[in-house]
Amino acid sequence: MFVFGCGAPGAPTAPSPPVPVAITDLTAHQAGDGTQLTFTVPGRTIAGERLSAPPAIEILRGNVKSDGTPDLKSFRVVYTIPGALVSNYAAKDVLQFTDPIPPEEAKEHPGAFAAYRVRTRVSQKRASADSNTVLVRIFPVPERISAVEARVTESAIELNWPAPTRTSAGDAIAALSGYRVYRGELDPASGEAASHDLSQAKWRAKPTLLASPDVNNYRDTSFEFGRTYVYIVRTAILVENTPLESSDSVPAIVAPLDTFPPAAPQGLVAAVLPGDTPGTIIVDLSWSINLETDLAGYRVYRSGQQDVRGQPLNPELLPTPAVRDTSVQPGHRYWYTVTAVDRAGNESTPSSPAVVDVSQPLP
Repeated sequence: MFVFGCGAPGAPTAPSPPVPVAITDLTAHQAGDGTQLTFTVPGRTIAGERLSAPPAIEILRGNVKSDGTPDLKSFRVVYTIPGALVSNYAAKDVLQFTDPIPPEEAKEHPGAFAAYRVRTRVSQKRASADSNTVLVRIFPVPERISAVEARVTESAIELNWPAPTRTSAGDAIAALSGYRVYRGELDPASGEAASHDLSQAKWRAKPTLLASPDVNNYRDTSFEFGRTYVYIVRTAILVENTPLESSDSVPAIVAPLDTFPPAAPQGLVAAVLPGDTPGTIIVDLSWSINLETDLAGYRVYRSGQQDVRGQPLNPELLPTPAVRDTSVQPGHRYWYTVTAVDRAGNESTPSSPAVVDVSQPLP
């Protein structure tokens, strides 16, 4: 039995290139000066076979007719994402891509529709079928916030930024409805590279909405020392009862370090007591407990001179606000002070001193 192909007698038939299944869940909305497209990247071919690698993705944009229907002949490829770069646009289980729209277009035709489709291909010879078509109205949005200043305090990362007064096309803004603050977390090793080019960021957590303040400042009290954060701010407006946001601000990268010492311990008191054996004396010290949540312990200092800190009584931090000094000598005066130390190693200023005169023990 012989099987004949369409080529010359005996020539092998070239295998058909794999064709991914069509995308069917494309959605879109305006995001700043652009359209954000969201869809699921296909993982199988039309023959049901699993794709060995992500396919390249082609973004098509078209016009809309006066009757509100897409002009099918107007669709053109405006951007191609190579398969090797698809993971750069992944967000959870979907892909997100923003097609930039020149602000002048939104200014000239506010509220005009843009039509989108996407398709994929593994081979240059044949692409997948086009996805479903989506329509998006494009409006002017506020200009991008040019800088976000960040200041680290003990209790918050304080952000502030200039309030935009114009659209990205240069027109005056009638009214703002507020701001949107987004926060992400970086791998600290990528912080330096990301400060020059955010596309070089290695994310531990991509930016998500943190707050929606009405004014151009915000205090983030939910941060943790030792992490590396990225803050992005967008300006919000309301257009035809639809909220719209500006493009991302210049990002602010903040790596807060705990350089804030605890409060000085309060209420230090000292009492001279008989020791455990006859003829010995001890000094019993106690003070009020500190309320810091990151407290690591206390250091007690003893000195034989006023206004001199002296030496620590114990080599290790004391976990509780009390200690006994068993090494005092009769006939001496001692000055005691206490400091608090947090887990970052920050040490407080000393407490008010407690002065003790040690007399001769009773026989």
